[in-house]
Amino acid sequence: MKISGRALIYGDDINTDVIIPSRYCGSTDAAELGKHCFANLDPDFHQKAANASILVVGRNFGCGSSREHAPLAILGAGIQCVIGRSFARIYFRNSINIGLPLFECPELVDEVLAGDELHIDFEQGSCLVGRSGARFEIPRFPHPIDAIFKHGGLIGYYQATANGVAG
Repeated sequence: MKISGRALIYGDDINTDVIIPSRYCGSTDAAELGKHCFANLDPDFHQKAANASILVVGRNFGCGSSREHAPLAILGAGIQCVIGRSFARIYFRNSINIGLPLFECPELVDEVLAGDELHIDFEQGSCLVGRSGARFEIPRFPHPIDAIFKHGGLIGYYQATANGVAG
């Protein structure tokens, strides 16, 4: 799996209530949730995400409640991948479950500037920062998690498994 796109940058300790305020959690439609992603933190996020597809964040991203609405809102806003210093464990797992790739790489977070073009190759385990030419080694996903991403999330993976096509 390969992803290329421009980076949006946000800081540390962003909780799930900041990612998607509870007043918008009546829906489970990703596109609808995406319209309200970061509504209180950055009212222009939806417009910014139209020109960027990779979210770069600080430490402890996704702390707070365990709602799956948070990674779903990010995916619904058009973000294809999240790179962070660290993630809250439940957010990390919820992202895998819905098929939103994410990985921890503090050195990469230090290098990236807003708007940088990033080229991520999950199979090779690398990320290239277009502006600087810096290449970073990124964690490779173990087979089961890689298969979940390839099928668009846990539900797609289980459907493929039931049909004998997961892999």
